[in-house]
Amino acid sequence: MAIQPLLQQAPDDAESAANEPRHIDPEAAIGEQLRELRQVKNLTLREVAERAGISVSYLSQLERNQSRLPIGVLKKISDALGVHMNWFFQSTGDSASGEGDVVVRAANRRRMSFTGLGITEELLSPNLSGPLELLISTIGPGADSEDYSHDGAEAGLVLSGTLDLWVSGRYFRLLEGDSFSFKSTEVHRCANPTEAPTRVLWVITPPHY
Repeated sequence: MAIQPLLQQAPDDAESAANEPRHIDPEAAIGEQLRELRQVKNLTLREVAERAGISVSYLSQLERNQSRLPIGVLKKISDALGVHMNWFFQSTGDSASGEGDVVVRAANRRRMSFTGLGITEELLSPNLSGPLELLISTIGPGADSEDYSHDGAEAGLVLSGTLDLWVSGRYFRLLEGDSFSFKSTEVHRCANPTEAPTRVLWVITPPHY
């Protein structure tokens, strides 16, 4: 759905805390992921550094994997970029098998939630540097994305549930199996009018995560 801005607050429940990484694998190449997400979100080094309370030179070194990245600093950068820390950690199975640049296993999807909107997204694309973004949105009961627009184009397929969609003032109600496509520059909005979750497969180009 490429909702902007992304506002993700780190969950503070016990389960989320238990799943947080205790240390950073030096082979994880987190710096590349930092740079990729920052660029996709059209943020400068200075903007992210100021939000995270670190220097521009230090952030630049982190993006090039030339400096140690303590968990505390990663937490600040994650908040600045609007994601939970777990966004940067994928199963070691991906890297060990050498397939992570092509394949995303179901158990290794990166997930992002939109605070206050009731929408969670799972990234199906291996990364955000390719020509398109593939994701599944789970839109909670009564959730509403509100109006937004951005560059590019997008299409989708309702996997389950009911989706209310507005595109440039035109209203559509879509049910399971219905699909759609439009220019992302048109003001659009989606909502779930029911009491059950709605799941939608989205294809967006270029990536706007």
